[in-house]
Amino acid sequence: RDGDGRLRDLSWVPDTDAEVQPVTADSDDGRSVIRHSAAHVLAQAVQALFPGAKLGIGPPITDGFYYDFEVAEPFTPDDLDKLEKRMRQIVKEGQLFSRRVFESKDEARAELADEPYKLELIDDKSGADDPEVMEVGGDELTAYDNLNPRTRDRVWGDLCRGPHIPTTRYIPAFKLTRSSAAYWRGDQNNASLQRIYGTAWESQEALDRHLELIEEAQRRDHRKLGVELDLFSFPDELGSGLPVFHPKGGVVRRELEEYSRRKHIDAGYEFVNTPHI
Repeated sequence: RDGDGRLRDLSWVPDTDAEVQPVTADSDDGRSVIRHSAAHVLAQAVQALFPGAKLGIGPPITDGFYYDFEVAEPFTPDDLDKLEKRMRQIVKEGQLFSRRVFESKDEARAELADEPYKLELIDDKSGADDPEVMEVGGDELTAYDNLNPRTRDRVWGDLCRGPHIPTTRYIPAFKLTRSSAAYWRGDQNNASLQRIYGTAWESQEALDRHLELIEEAQRRDHRKLGVELDLFSFPDELGSGLPVFHPKGGVVRRELEEYSRRKHIDAGYEFVNTPHI
């Protein structure tokens, strides 16, 4: 981080003497940079395997990252396997992340003429303060190019304010987890895109721990346990999220309600009733 608290690339050169703070890979900020870079690698892989794909946004999020794409068909589990394989090839190549400043909006528009969603971000900077819009922000429009480490030729690039890790080799552990539909910029009046989610960590051990926690949470999912233990069900006639308690579930619910009632009374609370909707 620089003196203003802004995250910077390792290649950043300050104009004057400046105090900086290191950011470690296992910190929240470090993981965020790794995940943001992994999102770029994902986008590069998608456009390599699906040449007609148009790019949306691809931010880091809690415990992972995602990227939105306009594609002809939804992604399948087999597609995710192929994309993950292509990503591993890109990581192994050690492509360099190189920051480049556009001289003007017109230059950016010309370069990204085939990317309608990027053009919208260039022309509408109202989303610059949105933490999930990593493409624009600040006083400059910048791109990050992925360069061949031997020839320095540009392999792929994206509109982005950064920062990024120095090379793709700094993404030691990642996994694509799922895909879903998502409205552009979260607005149901906009186009429906395909979103791919993934997770990336500073080590294979950290990734394994995260995946174990996810598996444990799935094993403890109340929707799964409710069916397995014959506690409740969700009839289609009533709609999703509306449980019908079976006899066993009724016993569990009654005991929990009684426990809660006793605790409230012991704590000095009095019960009242309000209109039930």
